[in-house]
Parts: sequence; C-alpha cells; structure tokens
Amino acid sequence: MSNVLESAEQSCDATEAPCSAIETILSPRVADLGGFSVRRLLPTAKRKMVGPWIFFDEMGPADFPAGEGINVRPHPHIGIATVTYLFEGEILHRDSLGSLQPIRPGDINLMVAGSGITHSERERREITESDHRLHGLQLWLALPEAHEETDPGFHHYPGNDIPAIEVNGVPVRVMMGSAYGVTSPVRQFSETLYLEATLEAGQTLELPQAAERAVYVARGALTAHGSELPAHSMTVFAPEAGVSVTATEDTRIALIGGEPVGRRFIEWNFVSSRQDRIDQARDDWRAGRFARVVGDEVEFIPY
Repeated sequence: MSNVLESAEQSCDATEAPCSAIETILSPRVADLGGFSVRRLLPTAKRKMVGPWIFFDEMGPADFPAGEGINVRPHPHIGIATVTYLFEGEILHRDSLGSLQPIRPGDINLMVAGSGITHSERERREITESDHRLHGLQLWLALPEAHEETDPGFHHYPGNDIPAIEVNGVPVRVMMGSAYGVTSPVRQFSETLYLEATLEAGQTLELPQAAERAVYVARGALTAHGSELPAHSMTVFAPEAGVSVTATEDTRIALIGGEPVGRRFIEWNFVSSRQDRIDQARDDWRAGRFARVVGDEVEFIPY
C-alpha cells in the first residue's frame, strides 16, 4: 500500500533493571482513511528499521457495508519486497507482471519490487456484495544492495504451507526465516524473521534470538521484564538470550527481526540505498515509464 503516515515512539530507560531487555517501545500513529484505520509503527523518526524490515502497518480491523471496501489504485515500488498477511477478510492483488491473486487469512503474498513493479489492492465483487471485515498486516522488507535491482517477482504461499507448531503450549506460525526448529518456505534475501503467536492469558513465550527483533501486539496485552506492553505497541528487544513475554489477557503478537541491511532512503513508495535511485523512480512514475498493472490499466495514484 502507499506510504501515508508517520509514527510516534517512546523510549525505555535501559539503565533500569526491569527494562534492560527492552530498547524501545513504539506507539502507532493512527489515521482514518475513510472508515478504514491504519496504524503505522515503522518507520519512525528515531527507529527507521528492525533488521531488514522498514515498514509495518496494521490495517483495520475495518467493517465495510455492502458496496464498499479496500480500493487501492495502482502504485509503484522499488528496492523492497512487500509482505501482506491477513487475520480476517480478503484482498485481491494485481501487478504489472500479470499476477492475479486473492490473499486470505493465513496466506502470505510476497511481492518482490526490485528494479520496479506496479500493483493494486482491491476486493473481488463477491466480497463487496455483502457486509465484510478486513484486518491484517502490511510489511516492507528492504532488499540488500546486491538484490535492490533484482527482477520483480510475485510469490503466493497458501496458509497450509506455513509451518505451525506449539512452543510450551503457545501456537506459533513461522512465516519467514527459522525459529523453534522449523523453517518457513517463504523466500528471503537476507537473514529475516517473521512469526505470529497467540497466547492465552498467563502464557509465556521465550522469543527466538535475532540480531534485531521486535514484537507487535495486534490484540491483547503483554508484560516483559517488568514493563507493560499494551495493544498496538511495538517493542524492540535487545539481542540477548532468554527474553520472554507473558500475556495478561488473550493476545496475538507478530514478531519481526533479522540482520540489518544498512542505511536506506525512503520516499513515498520508493526505498533505496541511493537517493539518486529514488529520484529516478519518482521521475519515471511521473513520466509513465513504469509498467501498468495488467487488468487494472486505467487508474493510478499520482506521485
């Protein structure tokens, strides 16, 4: 989706013992996009990325009456791979490669922008004909420099292909990377971690280690090392072993992390290690030099 918001954050005092495992607690900036709320956690003014992850939005939950729904017109990307994951509802993905793929809860859509791609996100008529709900996450991975100009691509992974395990009674799905002894089939370009877990009140989950990692509370609330982590907060943890979170009510979390890929510039929907590459992409979009979305060629989002 297109870049529309910024985030706010607060810092945990790492000199205090209860907070030693916590580097930063981020709070979202929320906007209502015509009955559809978006919470943005990354990037922020002080925390640009977590590992390779440079963008993190929670979409909804939003309830749409019949005749309404998600309707994101064609727009471009470079230098990233987008990851779309739904808790509820359905989105119809189209792109300039000719991909046409509905994404449903549990699936993963991985769109590799690389040297440049255009896509749209709408809903099928069968969905918009009745009342419906949408809730999910939209994330961007910054590609390593060696892959920033790779050929664009699109990969769909059905929910049944994503490893699901229990860790001390906590259901966990490993969407990208390796954790708890299992590895996701989802393509990665650098060391990347993305998982979700659902904890019942009182359950504790020890977090997998990563060079950088953060936990987003999509629903419920947690405590971790003496700090309260409320719904819709993102907590960046230090890369030490033995860090765990405990649910104070029934809770759903998403964990992201991995190895940093270096400094990135971000402007609108463009990400690159080079500002001049972003300038070129901006000029290309304004001049109509990006390929059009197959089957969705008329509309577009202006720069």
